[in-house]
Amino acid sequence: MNVLVELVAFAVAIGVLVVVHEYGHYRVARWCGVKVLRFSIGFGQPVARWVSRRTGTEWTLSALPLGGYVKMLDEREPGPGVKPEELGQAFNRQSVGKRIAIVAAGPIANFLLAIALFSAVFATGVTE
Repeated sequence: MNVLVELVAFAVAIGVLVVVHEYGHYRVARWCGVKVLRFSIGFGQPVARWVSRRTGTEWTLSALPLGGYVKMLDEREPGPGVKPEELGQAFNRQSVGKRIAIVAAGPIANFLLAIALFSAVFATGVTE
């Protein structure tokens, strides 16, 4: 039973890290004007899926929350081409600075989460 609790705690911890990491990419991409097609957490078949009416982003949650990705509009992706009116929203059309900010946002979000969690632990203290 103890092993099961530890596995669930591990999955929850990794899930939180993945959500924060991917949300960092998502948030900065939106700030930079990049169209986000999908925000997905987990592997395998989707358990839940919905599309935002405001942004058009598809949000997906799968059974195993041990990974995730943010799919942005990009001309280099296979499939139907990017509409001419959306070219300014494509990731590959952004300046190098914006692309670096989007890529760096995930790890920075995790770093900020670590600072917040350590601050909370140090602020509350530990009983001996």
